[in-house]
Order: sequence, then structure tokens, then C-alpha cells
Amino acid sequence: MAEVTLQIDGMHCGSCVQRVSQALASTPGVEVKEVRVGAARFAANGESAVELAIAAVARAGYKPHSQQAQVSSES
Repeated sequence: MAEVTLQIDGMHCGSCVQRVSQALASTPGVEVKEVRVGAARFAANGESAVELAIAAVARAGYKPHSQQAQVSSES
């Protein structure tokens, strides 16, 4: 699994964090590591899971910066 750090615009409070966490947790192939105001860190099983996670965040009403997503391999 790859670890992804994704910057997200539009998150301003704890409810926003919870909505993004739920969106990511319901995405197949994604394991949520940390969500905080403005960013999320998660493990993804392949590039398609990363794309699904980005789409889930957008559907939840936030603006993920997919072009700036940092992806690294877990050891």
C-alpha cells in the first residue's frame, strides 16, 4: 500500500474532518491514517484507490488538491 498525503480546501471544523474521514473510510482500498483541518493522510491499495479517495472527498463537498498529492511507499 502507498501512503498518500492530500491537501484539502474547504475544511474548517471538526464536522468537516469527520465528513472527510467517513468519505475516505467508505472508499474501497483505502485505510485512513489521519484527517485534520486542511489535509488527510491515508494508505491506498493502488492508484485506482487513490483516485477513488480523491473523488470521495470531492463528493463530500471539499476541494482536494489531487495534483499536489504526495504518494510514498510504505516500508
